[in-house]
Amino acid sequence: MNKEEIRTKALGVLAAVVPELEPAELAPDKSLRDQLDIDSVDFLNIVVGLAKTFGVDIPETDYRHLYTLDSLVAYLAGRAKG
Repeated sequence: MNKEEIRTKALGVLAAVVPELEPAELAPDKSLRDQLDIDSVDFLNIVVGLAKTFGVDIPETDYRHLYTLDSLVAYLAGRAKG
């Protein structure tokens, strides 16, 4: 799976938690929490959705890699199956 496919699937997970998300307006290098105005529960729902979608385990110690869209994609590119 290439980074563009990962980005597309990840945006789908984000949109499932934040339905009003406008992917084109999402800055890839800025904090997702700030841009999406999400709380801790929403963030955990995103982590669970990413883990299920990509078939990976995301330990709490790795949450820092999910700070921006770019860092999230890079993290998943190194871990995603298929």
